[in-house]
Amino acid sequence: MRTHHLPPLLRQHLAALRMLLVFTVLTGIAYPLVVTGIAQAAFSDQANGSLVTTKGKPVASSLLGQNFALPKKNPDDPKEELRPDPKWFQPRPSAGGYDPLASGASNLGPNNPDLITAVRQRRMAVAAFDGVSPASVPVDAVTASGSGLDPAISPAYAYEQVNRVAKTRRLAPADVKQLVADHLQGRTLGFLGQESVNVVELNHDLARLM
Repeated sequence: MRTHHLPPLLRQHLAALRMLLVFTVLTGIAYPLVVTGIAQAAFSDQANGSLVTTKGKPVASSLLGQNFALPKKNPDDPKEELRPDPKWFQPRPSAGGYDPLASGASNLGPNNPDLITAVRQRRMAVAAFDGVSPASVPVDAVTASGSGLDPAISPAYAYEQVNRVAKTRRLAPADVKQLVADHLQGRTLGFLGQESVNVVELNHDLARLM
């Protein structure tokens, strides 16, 4: 079809339509397919959500923290607080209860009396739960992360929980301590951030250890 005989306005619209179709194919089909193919070939685990599997079935993502709590006595009661399960390593607190739909922090400033009270209560609760002195409870055990979904805790908090987990599961403390050591993650690029332990991956391998 010859377009030079068409009115100028119609020719402009046809040219725009051709460009729309070309870029739709390039950026809407070809580019996503190429990127997806490269991601699946080179970074399959990360591209699929860094899933943690048990017997071939996905049970969690190592990128998202979760509660390791005892079942509710009354599952239909939204006001009933979750109680930590002593058989598992516990994550840091979450302002959203580790609900992915409620990601976020408490938005309470460091001098907010509600936050100070909550931290003190958490410190006493964690100390009693792990059987340690309140003075030895690490900061991340009593403060939530900015996202509320952080799966990582400090090595200090992980090692603090070793004796409680070992006693509850009737395992040798040395074996549980070694499991924590095997899950130590160094600083990013060797200098960014701090050493950490991924609680989701740690508890997954703890279950396998049993």
